[in-house]
Order: sequence, then C-alpha cells, then structure tokens
Amino acid sequence: MAIAKAERLMNLALCLLGTRRPLSKRELRGSIEAYMEAGTDDSFNRMFERDKDDLRELGLVIETVENLEGETGYLARRDSNRLPPITLDAAEAAALGLAAKVWQQARLAGAASGALQKLRAAGMPEAEDAYETQHSALEPRIPVHEAAFEPLMLACRDRRPVTFDYRKATAARPEPRQVEPWTLECWRGHWYLAGWDRDRAAERVFRLSRITGRVRSRAGAFTVPVPDAVTVRETVESWAGETATRSAKIRLRTGSGYPLRARATSAREAGEGWDELEIPYGHGLDAWLVEFGPDVVVLEPADLRADVMDRLRAVAKG
Repeated sequence: MAIAKAERLMNLALCLLGTRRPLSKRELRGSIEAYMEAGTDDSFNRMFERDKDDLRELGLVIETVENLEGETGYLARRDSNRLPPITLDAAEAAALGLAAKVWQQARLAGAASGALQKLRAAGMPEAEDAYETQHSALEPRIPVHEAAFEPLMLACRDRRPVTFDYRKATAARPEPRQVEPWTLECWRGHWYLAGWDRDRAAERVFRLSRITGRVRSRAGAFTVPVPDAVTVRETVESWAGETATRSAKIRLRTGSGYPLRARATSAREAGEGWDELEIPYGHGLDAWLVEFGPDVVVLEPADLRADVMDRLRAVAKG
C-alpha cells in the first residue's frame, strides 16, 4: 500500500510539474492509472484531495487556476518549486543538523527531517566527520509529552480559537477556557501557551501539563491583535517566573534541588542535612518550588510561603 501511494504521488507530481497549462481533475484522472481504477467519482475526489494535500505537506507548491470555461485546474510551476542556490558551509550545515535533532516528537519532527533532506538534495554539504565525532555527546532534546501540544501548535499557526479544560495549580477541578492562542514556549522543560482568554478579557499563559481532555478548535477570527513574538515571549517568561523582582529565602535538603542551586545568589549550610539559599523571586516561583516537594521549605517572604502552602493543600486534596 505504501509503495502504491508513493507511486501515485510521484505520478501526480510529475503531471503537475510537466504541464504548461493547468490540468483539470478530469484530465488528471485520465492520465494516472491509480485514478482510472477508482470505482466512483467520490472515491477519486477523496483520493485526489488527500494526494494534493500530501504533496503540499511535502513542500510542492500547487496552484489552483480557473480557466475560461470556469473549470478548475492545477499545476506546479517549476520556478515556484525550485530552491535558490545553497551557500551553507560545513559548519552551518552541521548546526542545522544539530537543530533538527531537537525535535524528536510531534509533527515538527517530520518537518525538520524533511527540510534537511530537501537542503541536502539541493547541495547542502554534509557535516564533517570531525565535527560529528567531537560533538557526538551533544544530543539536545525538546520534550513534547503533552497531548495538547500538536492541536495547539496548529491552532497558533492557523490563528484558530480553541477551547479546553484547564486546572490551575490551586484548584481541585478544571475549568473551561476559551482562548485565542498566540504562541507556544518551552521554559525549564515545560511547555506554555500564551494567548487571549476571552472569558477574562485578558492576556493569559497556560501550562500544557494542566490542560485536561481534548483541545477543540472553534470557527471565527481572533478578536484582539496578536502581539509581536518578543512581547509574547516576555509574557511567558514573566508568568513562568523568569522575571525576578524580589529575593526569597528557602531551606533546601542537602544533595537535592540542583536547578534551584544553579539560580541561588547565596548559599550556606544550615545543619541537620539542610542548606539555606537565597534565590530570585518572581511570578511563578511558588509553582516551581512545589515540584520539589518535601525537599524545600520556604522561609520568607511570607506571601510566597503562603502560596506554596496553598498549592500543596490543593495537591493533597486531589
């Protein structure tokens, strides 16, 4: 089946690339054997539409043109499907190859792999063996475990509103949200969605691991303009705790919490298997501290300690 489909896609691509005028569905059906064998017009139409979408997904630019008789035709112009000269050197090619390895899950894995194949086919040099040997231990990864990632990624790309159920860290049950998704950001190994919350009429950031159930797309356009990427990124970092405005004092169990130790501005032994640290305090620090469970005790400020206790109580209640 895979070979038959690949052959059908190749034949369709050759027909669209080899014509000087748009070809109608009727002409394509009479030129490709697999389409001739389609039992009904409906089965042919479904097959053709899937094949056309697959070729576009692979990067083929297919134009839809209407002729003088009002009949729709299709063609793939060679000048629209030809890459410009590739001028990457070996080091740049190696950097692209390394970047492509980051995406190991979700739909972007295929896109990254396909992009590399197209560049290599167009003459991009292979990475030098010395580089591969020297940096073989460097294997970056961006984990994508949340089921919500792919539908949200597509919704951000297509500018489609979405709905989903979201459980705040301090809530026992999820609540429905209507969101205009702007972008996804990965921060400290967790994915966040930045967007416009329609119910609250405000900008919000959602952690994907707290989205429950399915993400559903909704018809209609966005009601507010999408800010530039820098603004959205700064919002994600602020809500996730990257922007620190104060300092917090915590007690951390000896031999644990290394990400917290990396951020500490000062640290000293407190005795009895504990260390005392000062770390930058910004929005979202309480959620991060909860993840370390019994290995962290907040000493000050009092409002941070209270927020952490509220989150722990919510977790205990389920």
